[in-house]
Amino acid sequence: MKQKKFGVKGPEVSVIGQGTWYIDRGDRKSAVAALCRGIELGMTHVDTAEMYGDAELVIADAMAAGEREDLYLVSKVLPSNASRRGTIAACERSLKRLKTDYLDCYLLHWRGSHELEDTVAAFDQLMSAGKIRSWGVSNFDTDDLNELLAVAGEGRIACNQVLYHLQERAIEHAVIPWCERHGVAVVAYSPFGHNDFPSPHSREGQVLQAIADARRVTARQIALAFLTRIPAVFAIPKAASAEHAADNAAAGKLTLSASEIEALDNAFPRGPKPRGLPML
Repeated sequence: MKQKKFGVKGPEVSVIGQGTWYIDRGDRKSAVAALCRGIELGMTHVDTAEMYGDAELVIADAMAAGEREDLYLVSKVLPSNASRRGTIAACERSLKRLKTDYLDCYLLHWRGSHELEDTVAAFDQLMSAGKIRSWGVSNFDTDDLNELLAVAGEGRIACNQVLYHLQERAIEHAVIPWCERHGVAVVAYSPFGHNDFPSPHSREGQVLQAIADARRVTARQIALAFLTRIPAVFAIPKAASAEHAADNAAAGKLTLSASEIEALDNAFPRGPKPRGLPML
């Protein structure tokens, strides 16, 4: 599994990680097995959120089988809880559910009504207490990022987690360049889309499948390799089974050629810059 630096001050983190949205909806044993297999194969970046139901409890079960220090564990606070006092309380609840003493990174899930100064102050307090090692945001467009930067200063924002997949490349217009300029990692959530992965029978899906067939890998592995071709970008696909986790992990070894990238770029054009940041 390839690794790269997570932001300006962050550690080396696996290029392909593991998302956990809806992971609590299926068979609990299979979900734990998927996470454990992913970790075993190097997908040690594990992402969750207080909004994700019992996902934090599923992760706690998976971590019981291995070393906590091997993981880069991320959770998120809901905007409705992101006051100074509310952020700290939410973090404490997540730590309790995860059965761990600290988070490697803690994110504001999306922009809400609470002042960014209060949320950042809470993040700083949590860092001072050793409860989190870094902090970042999710679903922030460039205007939000500029406002946050004015509050926190350079080198403080670890990452911005955003929607990014082959058929939704809006963040390439401004968000990724902003993050690259300021040393902020970009984490692609829902990297296969939301129940709309390209069909091999579609025109663009045929291009994707042809590249996969030539490489003797899966189309999803090619998709992940395309997204993470950009040095700042990481991806956190979800897996419901150990087999699916192994398939995702194999993408962490792929490097696409210039001609393959060009073919995918043409098949899945990024389109015009949208008025707002797409998100789920």
